[in-house]
Amino acid sequence: MSAGITEREKFEFDLNGFLVLRNVLSAEEVASANAAIDAHAAELQSRAPEPLRNAKRGTLHGADGPRLDMGGMIWWDKPHCDAFRRVLVHPKLIPYYEALCGRGYRLDHQPLVIQQERNSEGFALHGGPIQASGAFSPELQYRCGGGALWTSLLAVSVQLTDHGPGDGGFCVVRGSHKLNLPVPKAVAAGEDGAFADHLYSPVTRAGDVVIWSEATVHGARPWVGAHQRRIALYRFAPANMAYGRGYLEAPAASLATMSELERAVVEPPYGNRMERAYVTVEAVEAGEPPAKHARSAEKKEHDARIFGTSYF
Repeated sequence: MSAGITEREKFEFDLNGFLVLRNVLSAEEVASANAAIDAHAAELQSRAPEPLRNAKRGTLHGADGPRLDMGGMIWWDKPHCDAFRRVLVHPKLIPYYEALCGRGYRLDHQPLVIQQERNSEGFALHGGPIQASGAFSPELQYRCGGGALWTSLLAVSVQLTDHGPGDGGFCVVRGSHKLNLPVPKAVAAGEDGAFADHLYSPVTRAGDVVIWSEATVHGARPWVGAHQRRIALYRFAPANMAYGRGYLEAPAASLATMSELERAVVEPPYGNRMERAYVTVEAVEAGEPPAKHARSAEKKEHDARIFGTSYF
């Protein structure tokens, strides 16, 4: 059974706004994910057109080459979807999802594969709890109270290739999930070269997972590694919250091929009291169905009488 998030990890997340989790995926899981991407390589979409560019050339984040994106992995036919669906209910990751999003965590954005060749652009700094105008950003928040962590949107980046020192890729401004001021425009755009000292890029190996609050200011440096870069990026949210709306268009035929546990994670947002199914490490490891918060038959019958539905 997974040991779960440690007190030190909770402290590090509260301090920095992110964690690097080592050796989450096995070599076999990484190989399976990469093989599935190779089989669907024709679906990769380039961000070469200027309106799709994520960073200006000549800045800390810009480069000549484009990033390549791919989606739909959890909807692929078996076995190609398996490695990507596994991330939804991975026993090594569930404790972190619950610690940061709470019981009943849900997949918010559709997962995304990012692939980059050498000299391809990164991504200007974004995220943070304060909008560029200085206004509060309700969609991107982080809190810690009574020893419990919480974030309105959690990013989970599964490393499918190595990221060595100086290779580029993901970068983060440590501690920025607690900002009280907006990020200056020149800093966000990567036009302030002196700010480079504040950008941290963790060194990771294939199979590692980087998690961060979307309230933490982050981006990507240009990819300059000699090898191809690949990650699979997920975002999770608390049970009753949503930022994305892809769940409204989830293909019914593909949903039917998911396990009960996987299906619980892609449910639309609603509160746990409304009989939400939720995933536990114990259920995954025992091959059992998800648990569920019970609502009394009397209350559901009452709601049906006054609303015409089982739930208000």
